[in-house]
Amino acid sequence: MRTVLSILAVVLAAVLLPAAVGVPRGLAAARARYAPLPADTAEVPAAPERRHDPAMPTAVVVVGAEGAEVSDVLAPFETLAASGSFNVYTVAPVRRPLPLTGGLHLVPDLTFADLDARLGGPPDVVVVPALPDVERPSAEPVTAWLQQQAADGALVLGVCSGARVLASAGLLDGREATSHWARIGDFEAPYPEVTWVRGTRYVDDGDVITTGGILSAVDGALRVIERLVDADPARRAADAVGWRHYSPGEPAAIPVRRLGPDAVLLPLNAAYRRARVGVVLSDDVGELELASAFDTYTGQSLATRTVALSADGGAVVSRHGLVFVPVASLRSAADSLERVLVPGAAAARTRDPALAAAVAEHGLAPEHLHTQAGFPFEATLRDLARSVDVPTARWTAKVLELPLDDVRLSGRAWPVEVVVAPLLLALAGVVALVGLVRALRGRSRGAAS
Repeated sequence: MRTVLSILAVVLAAVLLPAAVGVPRGLAAARARYAPLPADTAEVPAAPERRHDPAMPTAVVVVGAEGAEVSDVLAPFETLAASGSFNVYTVAPVRRPLPLTGGLHLVPDLTFADLDARLGGPPDVVVVPALPDVERPSAEPVTAWLQQQAADGALVLGVCSGARVLASAGLLDGREATSHWARIGDFEAPYPEVTWVRGTRYVDDGDVITTGGILSAVDGALRVIERLVDADPARRAADAVGWRHYSPGEPAAIPVRRLGPDAVLLPLNAAYRRARVGVVLSDDVGELELASAFDTYTGQSLATRTVALSADGGAVVSRHGLVFVPVASLRSAADSLERVLVPGAAAARTRDPALAAAVAEHGLAPEHLHTQAGFPFEATLRDLARSVDVPTARWTAKVLELPLDDVRLSGRAWPVEVVVAPLLLALAGVVALVGLVRALRGRSRGAAS
């Protein structure tokens, strides 16, 4: 019995210290996924004027009052906009800066009421991303609005875990649907009326299309373009965003994945990596370029804490007219950063000397992410492998559903810090236990003599 108790004491000592350090950090990272801007943020910027062509179909990407997943929003938005065949807007129940995962804050173009006033009826396409508050009271305005749009004849595209939003609204009952490979199993029990399909980029079930994980949103948006316009603009859109995995007319098959040992990287990164990386927003940045920075480094890997900045702290307008509000100015935050990343091919071409000078004042240099043509996430995954480690980059690509067949990753082969840190803490806990036991025994001997 004494041996068993001794073993349990050693195990407990080895677990307690890593847990005491790691669990609060992991919980803090989880809470930060949809952190709102500070309450004293300046007034909401006006949406830039964008020409509305009544001859073209209108597509809207929904953002909930509590935010949405960054790539689920920005990937289909840019893909549809790049086709040149749609009026594309972001819509939400309210118009204020709303959090996207990774630390980016989007000001929606329109509220639901604004959209109705502009169109006088339903949009042609409604894109539904993953939302953080499914089945909570805060999601009810979105759910009710989606039900109405579907009843009025809109084509609905559910992206990734946006399928859960649609299922909660009853819009998938009696249908086939798909979702992210890591979540689809969680949806089967609460939504048994849905036939859940694995191993495909998207499922087209008439007036509802659902996609697999995250970047399968590009394929879903291309399918919408095929359906409502034609295959040629879909192909042009795929080329414009650099998506080399387009499968015209039918969904491409993808591996049926499961959570494996590599999934441990996510909680370990959350617990034991604390680097803060600034991401400088600039006008004319591509929406996918932005998503690739915030979803790769933070959203899906938790390898860093990305902080959205602009040169002067003011809002910026992306390539297709979306408004983003940074957390702070570059000068006010630079002292707390380990790196300063600049997404966007346009920024890489111009190399703003004022930005370089401002960053240099803090002993850093701006690192331009998108210096080569191609799909933006490929560049950020290569940088993630170099700056963190290859296993983390591969895990992130797996979660994103981005094939790496033609993407060469080079960097450390092992996630050294996140493995060594908990082991050292466990050893420290055992050493502390041994020291405590010896001290107690010494005191006991002294009292007996």
